[in-house]
Amino acid sequence: MTDNIHQYRPGAFKQLTAWLLHHFQSLVFSLGKIYRSPSSTLMTVAVIGITLTLPGGFYLFLKNIENISGDFRSTTQISLYLKLDTTLDQAHRLEQQLSANPDVADTLLITRSQALAEFKKHSGFGESIEQLADNPLPHTLIVQPRQNMETLNIKTLQSKLQSLPLVDIAKLDTEWLERLYTLLDMAKRAVIIISLLFSFAVLLIIGNTIRLDIQNRYQEIIVTKLIGATDAFIRRPFLYGGVWYGLFGGILSWLLVELSALVLSGPFARLNLLYQAEFKLMTFTLSDFMILIAASTLLGLAGSWLAVARHLNEIEPK
Repeated sequence: MTDNIHQYRPGAFKQLTAWLLHHFQSLVFSLGKIYRSPSSTLMTVAVIGITLTLPGGFYLFLKNIENISGDFRSTTQISLYLKLDTTLDQAHRLEQQLSANPDVADTLLITRSQALAEFKKHSGFGESIEQLADNPLPHTLIVQPRQNMETLNIKTLQSKLQSLPLVDIAKLDTEWLERLYTLLDMAKRAVIIISLLFSFAVLLIIGNTIRLDIQNRYQEIIVTKLIGATDAFIRRPFLYGGVWYGLFGGILSWLLVELSALVLSGPFARLNLLYQAEFKLMTFTLSDFMILIAASTLLGLAGSWLAVARHLNEIEPK
């Protein structure tokens, strides 16, 4: 029995070596075939790259919008207008109490006199306001919720602050934020739909390219089958051809998206200057790049597999 095992292992090792060698040969052969047809290869890779650029560009655009909206979320504030009979000492104690709240990142007390001075300065009614016997403005506390706090939690905090005895009105303007996040959710789903549609288009492009390659090598496939080659043996070079098309198309797509971001970086910087903002134009991260390349390569493999599975079985020696 031991002798049989020793006899089996070298045979299995040789089979595995031959199988791996043929895969390597198919990989190199398919790359060489693509290299020998530069015009058709460039056209196919260009179409795949442009097709993948659209969902990739939409994804990057949405990523930047989410980044900007996150900065808007961090500036969300709750304005607490205290009752008119609230003293300055009570307002300071309330500010200290709110500062200890874990849901509150920062607080700012605007006293009645400060509010009136600001109103006189910016309203244009300075002389009219001076005729008032009493200051009609209350003490105001500006409450900054902690970062990355969900809108629902911010509203819950607003309700709690509204119930405080010294608070007359707790005002939070989040309607525009809710609309923005609703639009972002719709945009995410649109990007998914667009990605699926264009992925299907890539499958068709690669499948049609491999189909034409199979037709051009019809006689070669017939001869190969006559000498006993299996379908798996014949299939491998075509599958690796699809992998190369998908890989190169993904790399081209990444280059086009990065080039577009580079073109937009100048206007984006000027926009920051105009609004005195510090928004950063986000590009593909390493993980985004790897996902794009993996997805395009798998699409290439899937497209070539579908084409080979359909058309290779139709070619049989007579």
